[in-house]
Amino acid sequence: MARLSEHGIRLSSMSPSFLNSNSTSHTWPFSAVAELIDNASDPGVSAKQIWIDAVNEADHLCITFTDNGSGMTPNKLHKMLSFGFTEKGSGKASLQAIGVYGNGFKSGSMRLGRDALIFTKNGGCQTVGMLSQTYLENIKAQAVIVPISLVVTEDSEASLAAILQHSIVNSLEQIQKHFDSILSKKGTKILIWNIRRAKDGKTEIDFETDPSDFRLPEIQIEELKKGPRNSGSLRPEHNIPDMHYSLRAYLSILYLKPRTQVILRGRKILTKLVSKRLIHIEHDVYKPHFSVS
Repeated sequence: MARLSEHGIRLSSMSPSFLNSNSTSHTWPFSAVAELIDNASDPGVSAKQIWIDAVNEADHLCITFTDNGSGMTPNKLHKMLSFGFTEKGSGKASLQAIGVYGNGFKSGSMRLGRDALIFTKNGGCQTVGMLSQTYLENIKAQAVIVPISLVVTEDSEASLAAILQHSIVNSLEQIQKHFDSILSKKGTKILIWNIRRAKDGKTEIDFETDPSDFRLPEIQIEELKKGPRNSGSLRPEHNIPDMHYSLRAYLSILYLKPRTQVILRGRKILTKLVSKRLIHIEHDVYKPHFSVS
């Protein structure tokens, strides 16, 4: 039976398939990575550093994002894992916020992989949550369900049981190990697994060619080259800019004034100011014309 609102009207539900269709707002994986960095750097979190890495966890290839921001309460984590809730759109913080629609984590994480665990601590409590397409398929869910557990309490046993049964961590000791890997007193760690794969069965991101980078596979680089060359914007003797296939190069020019230092696979991202590297710079002055009625 569908839940009813306080007005006696049936509440709408969100199909689990929406997690995948929503992620397609990112046409390539690097913008999904940027989405998660934005969340860490926005006011309310204000992380000084974020570490991005590829690790093996329980025989699963995973992408991790670990920041030293303010962490989240269980209620704030629940809002982050829900759709449309945001606290960035009001007050002074909204002037500096990058994301304001409450969709960034869902679209970004599900673009990179099918399943994600979030470990967060705010100095007062430790909370773990799961957003998982695999879990929803396994239980044949008709709507998106988000298990969230306060590790130190008993009032979220069902959520904790779901996380231990349907994720790649299967004990409280493993969960605590992930909390301990957040070296600061406050912070958040995102663990994404079942990484998205291309039609050839290989991961969409190449983690092996460069141990200090995330790269697009060679076949995707060749496809990228075809587009500009067919349109005439890229000559055969020219190479496609490395920011199109190297996450390290992409992140180096992504922010004009970075708020958060990004460490990718153990090496810091060095910001490049694009405006200072242009050979030809043109300044345009806009002069509005007013019509007199």
